[in-house]
Amino acid sequence: RANAGKTTILQRVCNTRDSPEIRNGAGERIDPALLKASKGRRLHNIENEMVFQSKPGFIFHDSRGFEAGDESNFAQAFIARRSDQTNIKDQVYAIWYCIPMDEASRLFTEGEVKFFSQ
Repeated sequence: RANAGKTTILQRVCNTRDSPEIRNGAGERIDPALLKASKGRRLHNIENEMVFQSKPGFIFHDSRGFEAGDESNFAQAFIARRSDQTNIKDQVYAIWYCIPMDEASRLFTEGEVKFFSQ
């Protein structure tokens, strides 16, 4: 979910305060300025890789949120595609779903319920 503190959690896991390097599916660096969207939210492409210099062996992927009415199909397709990979670096090992726990955001959205029910 947007603004749930995902990057902050990943920084703690990777023992850093630095921002991650963003790479496309071919491993080429992407300028973070190109990922800026309106209203302070970043544009997310689940295929892009987030890598912290402190833990270069950890590759993270961030998807756009379900809360905006987006379909969860993009995430399910990504997971299915990665499940079939034979190269260890292309496989998914964990999925973290972060939810802000303030009063206004506590309930699951319809898109989230659908995603986790399948």
